[in-house]
Amino acid sequence: YPNKLDRQFTCDKANSSWVSDITYIRTQSGWYYLAAVMDLYSRKVVGFAMGSSPNADLVCRALQMALSVRQPPAGLMIHSDQGCQYTSKLYQALIEKYQLTGSMSRKGNCWDNAVMERFFRSLKQELVWQHCYKTHREARQSISGYILDVYNSKRLHSTLNYLSPNAFEASKKAETI
Repeated sequence: YPNKLDRQFTCDKANSSWVSDITYIRTQSGWYYLAAVMDLYSRKVVGFAMGSSPNADLVCRALQMALSVRQPPAGLMIHSDQGCQYTSKLYQALIEKYQLTGSMSRKGNCWDNAVMERFFRSLKQELVWQHCYKTHREARQSISGYILDVYNSKRLHSTLNYLSPNAFEASKKAETI
C-alpha cells in the first residue's frame, strides 16, 4: 500500500486512522512478540496479540481484536510498516474483508510509524526493561496489565491535554451528550 497516512498522526474522530506494528520482548524462555493496534484519535491501544513467532497470524489476531472491540466503519485507515507480516495474503485478506484502507510506511522509514514506535519505547522503558521475565506467560500477563490498566487507563499524554486515552475518549463522549 502507498503511504496514505503520510505522518498525519492526529485525527478528529475515533476509528478513522489506526497504526500497527510488532516488537519483541526478551524472556528467559526465548523471544516473545507483541503486535499492537492503536487508534490515533486517542492514542488508545485498541487491539493486541502476543506469541512466540512474529508471523502474519500474530498481526491478524491483533487487528481482529481491534475490529471486534471497536467495530469501525468501512474505509478506516490502517497503517503499518512493510514487514512480511503486513504484506502477507492473510493480513491483506483481512483488510479487504473489513473494507479497510491500507497504508504502509516508506521502506525502512521508522518515522512514518513514529506513534507506534513511541508506544513500544514507553512500554519497554516503563515496564519491560525493569523485569526479567522467566516465561512467555509471565510476560503476557505483565504486558497485558500494562496496556489495559496503565497505558490506556492512567498514563497521561501531552497530545491529549494530559489525559489518559480512556479519559480522553470519555471526555469527548461527554461533550457530545
